[in-house]
Amino acid sequence: MKDYRARYGPWAIVTGASSGIGEQFARQLAAKKLHLVLVARRRDRLDALAAELIRDHAVEIRVVELDLAKPSAGATLEAATKDLEIGLLINNAGYGLKGDFVDLDRQEQLRMIDLNCRLPVELTHIYLPQMIARRRGGLIIVASTAAFQGLPYTSLYAATKGFEVIFAEGLYEELRPHHVDVIALCPGPTDTEGPRRTGVDPAKVPIKMMSPATVAQAALDRLGQRTFIIPGFANRFLYFLVRLLPRAFVTRTAGKSMRNIASG
Repeated sequence: MKDYRARYGPWAIVTGASSGIGEQFARQLAAKKLHLVLVARRRDRLDALAAELIRDHAVEIRVVELDLAKPSAGATLEAATKDLEIGLLINNAGYGLKGDFVDLDRQEQLRMIDLNCRLPVELTHIYLPQMIARRRGGLIIVASTAAFQGLPYTSLYAATKGFEVIFAEGLYEELRPHHVDVIALCPGPTDTEGPRRTGVDPAKVPIKMMSPATVAQAALDRLGQRTFIIPGFANRFLYFLVRLLPRAFVTRTAGKSMRNIASG
């Protein structure tokens, strides 16, 4: 079993830590005795989680209440952690919008790009140099199986996740000589608040939704071993089908499925 504290150092940052996969990353890293910087907008949830982790695992927790989609978010987080040795950065914060592209709010779509794409790039720029200097560190970027094909009715979200996977794959190879591990986590349907907020009916999802704990564990278990990880046999099977079938067919089929899942 990997000694996370020895491999990555004493502190990890988890963005989007107030619920779902981010919360599970925090719980599992605290159990590995890493101190944590928990970042999200919902301070009450972060405080409750921090108190529980301190009590159960005797780790240090720093809570940063922050809207990560704001252009100033990177600088704010950097200032809040300037005295810490950050060895593991988990870019988990993100969200999606579902519906016809032309009908979705333009500013919300730009905000999604900021959160899903710009922020991981900025935070990686901030924390990567010190990892390279210490010759140890890790980056986890939470993407999605949506990254692997065009996905009608959530087209821009899928594009942002494709960006994240390609970004992580390139960094994986760049950073290997510096002993910095990189992985893109690509979950399929996961039982979190996000899908329900965007109108997804869980009963209409064609495969069983996975638990956030299982998804987070998959990334932590495989960090340093591969460029991306797809948790769940059914999700991996669909990924291989997508690679084999004509892209136009895959996109058309995905569009029909998305329209059914998101319908009222």
